[in-house]
Amino acid sequence: MHKAGFVNIIGNPNVGKSTLMNALVGEQLSIITHKAQTTRHRIMGIVNGDDFQIVYTDTPGIVTPHNRLHEQMMGFVGTALADADLYLLVTELGEPPKNTQVLQRIKQATIPTLVVINKIDLSNQAEIASKIAHWQQEIPRAEVIPCSAAEHFNLDTIFHTILRLLPAHPAYFPKDELTDRSMRFFVSEIVREKILLLYQKEIPYSCEVAVEAYEEHEDIDNISCLIFVERESQKAILIGHQGKAIKKLGTEARRDIEEFTGKRCFLSLHIKVLKDWRNSDRALKSFGYNLDD
Repeated sequence: MHKAGFVNIIGNPNVGKSTLMNALVGEQLSIITHKAQTTRHRIMGIVNGDDFQIVYTDTPGIVTPHNRLHEQMMGFVGTALADADLYLLVTELGEPPKNTQVLQRIKQATIPTLVVINKIDLSNQAEIASKIAHWQQEIPRAEVIPCSAAEHFNLDTIFHTILRLLPAHPAYFPKDELTDRSMRFFVSEIVREKILLLYQKEIPYSCEVAVEAYEEHEDIDNISCLIFVERESQKAILIGHQGKAIKKLGTEARRDIEEFTGKRCFLSLHIKVLKDWRNSDRALKSFGYNLDD
């Protein structure tokens, strides 16, 4: 019997959803930083075996929308709630999900649910036991597993529980596929990750990255990226004094792109001001957010 299904990962920002998916898939498909709202898209990671296919989906952290970008991000969460074969609700030892609407949908659904309590390496046994009891009461049908995604603790238990709960179904994707995303997408995400890590305050949240050109050659790939910001002042901060900041960004992004692709690359970065792009349906569509017409 072959099993297959969509395991959709849901939870608050910064609870470790992306770290968990990358650990379960065995590849860094989702970017990881200490900042909230790092993940903006739904990103699939596919794990195959002879008799199973697990399609993990990382989703944006649950937020209260303040602009059209946030609305689209929450739209991805809504879609993940609707098309899952299994909910993987990631929480940590702090507060449970604050968005009661999302939690209520999970509680009222009949879809198998696995609650993962992450970051237990930062806690003690009494606190972990208390949180397990809380979630067993909150969602009685759910299976609750404590883990540390960063330390790869209890990942085998999560994997075997998912495998047991998956429905019988043929594979949804070819068995040699790892993700539904293109190389261009991952390049843009690597550049955006470096922006999140290297810049402060509102700068990372005001940026979007698009791959303008991607030319593959035998020895080296030529890649050109456009970084969109909302104001001229943000452009100046990205460039930095005598261009030092943008040079560091390019160097660190190129290094990670080469590690991801396994090839040398020449990376050029350009910055363009696109005012209020986070509230522009046209701009968001061009960035791949697939807003409804």
